[in-house]
Amino acid sequence: MEALSVPAALELVAGGGAGLSPERRAALGTSLPLLQRDYRFERVWFWGCIQGVRGAYYIAEGLGPDRAAPRSRLYSLNCVDWSLLTPATKEMLALAEQVKGRFQGDPSFEYSLAEINAEAAASLIGSGKEPVMKEEARLIATIEQIDRAVGIVPRGAFVKTSLGSVHENRHFEGLSLVEAKKLSSYFHFTDPVNLKNKTLLEKADLDPSTDFLDSLEHDIPRGSWSIQLEKGGTVVVLRSLLWLGLTFYHVPMTKQFGYVYFGTGEKNLDLPFML
Repeated sequence: MEALSVPAALELVAGGGAGLSPERRAALGTSLPLLQRDYRFERVWFWGCIQGVRGAYYIAEGLGPDRAAPRSRLYSLNCVDWSLLTPATKEMLALAEQVKGRFQGDPSFEYSLAEINAEAAASLIGSGKEPVMKEEARLIATIEQIDRAVGIVPRGAFVKTSLGSVHENRHFEGLSLVEAKKLSSYFHFTDPVNLKNKTLLEKADLDPSTDFLDSLEHDIPRGSWSIQLEKGGTVVVLRSLLWLGLTFYHVPMTKQFGYVYFGTGEKNLDLPFML
């Protein structure tokens, strides 16, 4: 969610129990604009919070002119001092999937892969690397996984130019209430996968400038999203059942939308058995 709209946006997603203390909100209100200035970001988004056993990680994302370009991610333990995270690598993502359990809240904490996955540990030893994973690396991978799987935007909120860059659609005035209640009106804000497999006939009715992302309606498993009307039917809220704690909101007929994550950073692997 946009840094400037954090106080109002948190009120819109509060129905799920997510929120920040007044002290944390005040700290974010001061530190995020400074973050944008110091790193020269065009926009700063407050991504959310991953709660650990001994502390919490507060996450922010910095964006440039091309909204589809890789984002700069930063974390803070107190909403005041921010540290830049390195980009996620395939190795990080693969190792993070092996680690189970809660985050500790200490970036320097090391997970012993020998206790988690002996095969993964052996391959690391064979390549001359230590069979450990720091929690900071796990944090980087988890944020990337959540963004790829459940980071979403309304249809039409962004447009793709002929040069391939993605920008905010100045003409977007929000979805109608009828459209806002459909999963097909929301897209994953990451590189498309299903779209590439569509036939030319299926793509015939799509607008390449706005329909360049994957829709939520084909997400697997089916039923992994919960859609609700809140605030007297004035706000549409989507909650992910796959990554519990991810909440997206949109006020129909307005430009107000965004998502935030408040959770433990653990994927709900039991979801297929719960549906």
